[in-house]
Amino acid sequence: MIDIMCEVLTPENLTDALQLLAKADSTTKILAGGTDVVVGKTQGSKRFADTVTLIDINRIEELKGIFEKDGMISIGAATTFSEICKSKLVEEKLPLLKKASSTIGSLQIRNRATIAGNFVNNAPCADTVPALLVYDASIEIKSQAATRNISLQEFLQGPYKTQLQQGELVTRILVPTPKQNYAGDFYKLGRRRAVAISRLTLAVLILLNGKEIADIKIASGAVTPIGKRFPKLEEFAKGKVMTDNLLRDLSKKMGEEVLAVTGLRWSSDYKLPVVQQMFYQLLKGIER
Repeated sequence: MIDIMCEVLTPENLTDALQLLAKADSTTKILAGGTDVVVGKTQGSKRFADTVTLIDINRIEELKGIFEKDGMISIGAATTFSEICKSKLVEEKLPLLKKASSTIGSLQIRNRATIAGNFVNNAPCADTVPALLVYDASIEIKSQAATRNISLQEFLQGPYKTQLQQGELVTRILVPTPKQNYAGDFYKLGRRRAVAISRLTLAVLILLNGKEIADIKIASGAVTPIGKRFPKLEEFAKGKVMTDNLLRDLSKKMGEEVLAVTGLRWSSDYKLPVVQQMFYQLLKGIER
């Protein structure tokens, strides 16, 4: 029988939470939305098997809220996906993040699940990661002793592995306010249209000077072991004119980049053509 009993601690502010974390060991986990921890514990996941204490951060106001200041958009770590989807600031400045957030689970899941939980858990299928990567997101991490900022890409180390250390808590996501003339899109492929785990996610942002690509940012999820930017492909595209031949060439190279990351797998014959076609369709849609 699976033991799902845990002690739940409910700090009222960030100072109290960090004090609890400073005294905690590996048997203590953070509880935000609970859509990973609670489910994992219930199902007997090895990642949560030794968890005996949960620190519930849902009541901490310092970890909530979305606002813009000094050229940065700040999103509290405990902000839910429903709150992100309802935010006018996100809708106006970070539309790819809103679109990615709206694809997650059901309404009930979006009402509970938090943005930081999505990438701290770092499942390959974490839907918001590609969108955050193309927006050059960084994260603020606090412990009782220090505060540090790190890029999201650097934070993500491997499937279900991050740079978060014992005693640390992700407090905010920080995104440079995008220039208004960037265009982009987000795409998710699942086995069904809703309440589906991603099989492939792509996010693209492009800055055009006429038909010339002045800047481009490309990220994937699910099809790669973790969310990933593609700097070589981005550099290849910069300065080139958006023609159909270029888009086909970029899509072919995208498949090659994914293959270089994942190696040849039993699913490659299916996934690579799908990645290439979806990437081409994203680019064509942005071009229009």
